[in-house]
Amino acid sequence: MLEQLKTGILGGGQLGAMLLKYAIDFGLNVSVMDKDPNAPCSRHTSSFITGDPMNYDDVMKFGSNLDIITIEKEAVNTRALRQLQANGVKVYPSPETIEIIQNKYHQKQFLIKNNLPVAAGSLVNGRKDIELHTNKFPACLKKCSQGYDGKGVMILKTTEDIANAFDEPCVLEELIDIKHEISVIVSRNESGAIECYDPVLMVFNKERMILDFQICPANIDMDVAMQACNLAIKIAEALELVGIMAVEMFADSKGKLFVNELAPRPHNSGHHTIEANTTSQFEQQMRLIMGLPMGSTKLNKACVMINILEPAAYRKSTIAAALKTILCTDDVHLHWYGKQGGTEGRKMGHVTIVGSNIEQALSKAVMIRHLLKGEYAEN
Repeated sequence: MLEQLKTGILGGGQLGAMLLKYAIDFGLNVSVMDKDPNAPCSRHTSSFITGDPMNYDDVMKFGSNLDIITIEKEAVNTRALRQLQANGVKVYPSPETIEIIQNKYHQKQFLIKNNLPVAAGSLVNGRKDIELHTNKFPACLKKCSQGYDGKGVMILKTTEDIANAFDEPCVLEELIDIKHEISVIVSRNESGAIECYDPVLMVFNKERMILDFQICPANIDMDVAMQACNLAIKIAEALELVGIMAVEMFADSKGKLFVNELAPRPHNSGHHTIEANTTSQFEQQMRLIMGLPMGSTKLNKACVMINILEPAAYRKSTIAAALKTILCTDDVHLHWYGKQGGTEGRKMGHVTIVGSNIEQALSKAVMIRHLLKGEYAEN
């Protein structure tokens, strides 16, 4: 029976908390480990363990009595996961896949090896290395590791920018004439069956380099949407993925696609699937790692998803009023993560707006986004 399978999640953030909601539907016994004792997951399971997912001993102790382990972030100890896998624990995604994703240069090399389109990039080990590549400016500099939610990414326009550049291993990447930023959530089971969710159009906060809002279905040509899904399928097959993965891409002004980044876990760009699709990305992940039948990825409603970021200190007092107004609006769904405090710009929740068509969803989204910006975000 399902409830006899002991499952573990490394990482206790909001993605893990949303996974837990669907684990409960399946009657699963799920343990979670995070180094923050007040992480969002701590309130949703009686089996919350305080420990560091990057620490070998902590991961080994956590996983030693489990049947299945999955992740909600890539910052985990893969050496321990390899050993647990050798001991008979099922690990999804595989430690090998996680290792590829953990380093952006290795990720790019994997994509190139599999003949997948990426922006040209070079490995640089610090500022002195960057000085040798000024002929490539303007360019995008990405930390090889420990980059997330816009952290670890910056644009270098002139040689004067090098003084403030990351002084560690990075990828210096050619800038693309970006027309659209797209994400596709792809799901694959152990037998190799694959299904894609509809591509979403992503709009980023250019100051913080973090997802601001997204639209689904994406307002892109049908052939671009099909190409995006085909690329996601090729990557899932090359990785022999079991579970779900977000594939972020750029589309240039000519409609050519470039793979940007991969995330083999639930992802911010798939949050809309909770309200808009037959099977959410979170339910799909639980189905696939448990060996259950894959759920339908059908999009049932048009939708817009808006991230809610931690406001500047002087605007915090008005957030409650803004959220109450949002909750009074039909077909609007608030997800508040319950994080304990946070720095300005940190993701604190999201709002999903659904409608019978994209115009209907967008009309409400414009009002809500204006409310959020006007009530407590920066002007």
